[in-house]
Amino acid sequence: MKFAYTILYVENVSKTIEFYEKAFGFSKKFITPENDYGELLSGETTIAFASIKLGKSNFKKGFKKSSIIKKPFGVELAFTSENIEADFQKAIQNGATEFEPLTEKPWGQKVGYVRDLNGFLIEICTPIKTV
Repeated sequence: MKFAYTILYVENVSKTIEFYEKAFGFSKKFITPENDYGELLSGETTIAFASIKLGKSNFKKGFKKSSIIKKPFGVELAFTSENIEADFQKAIQNGATEFEPLTEKPWGQKVGYVRDLNGFLIEICTPIKTV
């Protein structure tokens, strides 16, 4: 088995793809003609977005929708950065909302948290140094 996708259910797939391009520097892989599903070029694991409507058709028992005005879910996407201060500010300048400021962890890693336009948590961090 291999971890292949993370799919976030959002109100507007096209707007969300554009946000991730501007805020984090990812590139659009594709969006369906119906604009109900899209993917980013994000490395080995694909970050994808699907519409709330598509989610409702997939999940007959329903699901909780993310919201920027409610507390975030206890899950995050984590993006590593070699230029963390600039990348953190770039995300905020392009519409991300600061959730926790950059801080240095006891093991030497710098970490900060923002929320995307849909309310999902994004960790921006330096790579963990291994010995």
